[in-house]
Amino acid sequence: MDSNNDFYEYCPRCDANLTLQKGFDPALSHWVCKGCGEMLINPASEDDSNIIWICDGCGATLNEQEDFTADNGEWKCSKCGYVNKTDESEVYLSEDEYAADLSNPYKGLSDEEVLRLSYYQEVRYFEGCDHVVVVEDPETGERFVKKYLKFYDRSVYDYLMTHPIEHIPVIRDVMESDNCLIVIEEYIKGKTVAELLESGSLETGQALLIAVQICRILMELHSPERLIVHRDIKPSNVIVTDAGEVYLIDINASKWINTDAVEDTRLIGSQYYAAPEQYGFGFHASTDRTDIYSLGILLNKMLTGSYPKEEVAEEPFGHIIKKCISFEQSDRYDAKGLYEELKMI
Repeated sequence: MDSNNDFYEYCPRCDANLTLQKGFDPALSHWVCKGCGEMLINPASEDDSNIIWICDGCGATLNEQEDFTADNGEWKCSKCGYVNKTDESEVYLSEDEYAADLSNPYKGLSDEEVLRLSYYQEVRYFEGCDHVVVVEDPETGERFVKKYLKFYDRSVYDYLMTHPIEHIPVIRDVMESDNCLIVIEEYIKGKTVAELLESGSLETGQALLIAVQICRILMELHSPERLIVHRDIKPSNVIVTDAGEVYLIDINASKWINTDAVEDTRLIGSQYYAAPEQYGFGFHASTDRTDIYSLGILLNKMLTGSYPKEEVAEEPFGHIIKKCISFEQSDRYDAKGLYEELKMI
């Protein structure tokens, strides 16, 4: 209670002030704390139901929606439109059981798909990534990468599995569960540019070679037959093998290019490398020029060890990088134009 005699309610789990959380009303029968995610039941509620129904589409509490009933076996969420099943098979005995089911990557897969995944032997997780695992074919010893993705465009993965692009990891299998997309793809052995930069900026020749090879990959990715934008070019997503070959990995953020769209359906990107349009600025959605922006930042980072806002690379790279990172997409190079410009150095 404060000095004005206003009463506040607090979460018993994390002590967050529930009264200040958007949408909270002490008359509600249930409330999910926005601080810790705990499902709270109002002891003063006249609702005698001991089942809390959660929308599988957006996580909203269905019990609170006007005229909600579980009697018909399904309910269309008034917030997101998702049609939920409301029968005993969807009831969990505890929050922990519900949370475990939400995190189960194999939920909804067929027995055949689970069997295919169990064929691979897990070797190790990537450091700091609990959703990326190195796996091994027990018969051949060949290694692959297994990923559990929460955000993705499956159609991009399906397309690249049947239409592979050189120097992008070959996709071996794709399966979609109720909770995520599971991808098995080629394992590329080498060092990421992020690892190479740990010792400082790269030699000019090496940085130039990496940028030129990325341009070649983007020329294929952006071609009229494909029209895919990567949307996440950064040091940790570029691998250089011992033979000097360059691979562009992690197409998790990739999408089809739609030149008529004014904004991406989902705004996404890595800090410092994402183009303005990836944050909703400008008049267009992400296009092929979005990748050129990120490549310009990457080239500057490789040459100077810094971002352009801190230090711009010396000529002849300086004016090229500035054009790559122009605010307007139309002022940037396309992949072929940048490739030709870099080849002249």
